Amino acid sequence: MLDAVLVNMRVNGRIAVCGMISQHNLKQPDGVHNLMNIIFKRIHVKGFAVFDYYAQYSKFLDEVLPMIREGKILYVEDIAEGLENAPEALIGLFSGRNVGKQVVVVAKE
Repeated sequence: MLDAVLVNMRVNGRIAVCGMISQHNLKQPDGVHNLMNIIFKRIHVKGFAVFDYYAQYSKFLDEVLPMIREGKILYVEDIAEGLENAPEALIGLFSGRNVGKQVVVVAKE
């Protein structure tokens, strides 16, 4: 996917990189081919991890939760029904099959 993104980036564009769980257990992770675009387009690429921002988490919740309740921010969940489907849902995380947050519903309230 990054190959396609690099080709379509604007000059001086920015890319934030986080996650990549689909590459975690691969013996040979996917390579990136269009790296020359980083130079030609002066693209800024920066990695980050969630623990870099733990100190700001409560402020984030104060700002974002009201927006979610008002419908201003929508989120996507990939829901697997039943504990028997949990292994397949977990495997899907590592292959990039799911979209959004993976949730396994064990019992409905």
